[in-house]
Amino acid sequence: MIVLYTMERAYPYGTLRSTNGSKTKVVLEEKGLAYRVETVRPGDVWKKVPEVLAKHPLGKVPWIDDGDYTLYDSTVINEYLNDAYPEPPLLPADPKARGQARALENYGDEGVLSRYLPLIWMPWWQPEENRDQASMEKGRDGLRQEIFPFLEKRIDSDYLCGEFTLADVPFMAVAMVLQVDGMDTSDFPAVSAYLDRLRSRPSYTAISPETPLEESAGRAG
Repeated sequence: MIVLYTMERAYPYGTLRSTNGSKTKVVLEEKGLAYRVETVRPGDVWKKVPEVLAKHPLGKVPWIDDGDYTLYDSTVINEYLNDAYPEPPLLPADPKARGQARALENYGDEGVLSRYLPLIWMPWWQPEENRDQASMEKGRDGLRQEIFPFLEKRIDSDYLCGEFTLADVPFMAVAMVLQVDGMDTSDFPAVSAYLDRLRSRPSYTAISPETPLEESAGRAG
């Protein structure tokens, strides 16, 4: 059984989860793999305690143990899972289509999850009175002004590359964050419909803020 180490915590307004940890959780679910979640305390990640650094040299989550094999970085983990457990495939067989899927996955990782989404998401982990509203609005503005216009033109089928692939996985985390945040996406109908489709996938249940911790701690396979 694969062990996923990530941050997840219950709050009165829902279950909050690491965006990168959620990416790997989605892939484990899509692959139908047996796994269990080991929760890492947010304070240990933010303080980069030695126990975390021993597993991830940048002091981040997630990392996995697959038997005696340990691997960190959600994108690298997901590529490994797709190679080690090839069914169902989450990348196209054609080299050009595969390259495009990886490019879009990188856009989601670097353009959204590393830039704008933390500005919205990290304040949600704080008490309401301590949330940086200016930061949150800056993140929303980045989505409205840069990310969503690109996606609105790019989305011409159910998913970014036709079928669901690793390119869509970062946007599962976006769908999760915006479900909590309640950001209005109605000015971008293609994006809104795309996020709804992502939330309708069975794998999304494992990262949904509406799913309690005890109901999303893994699967038997």
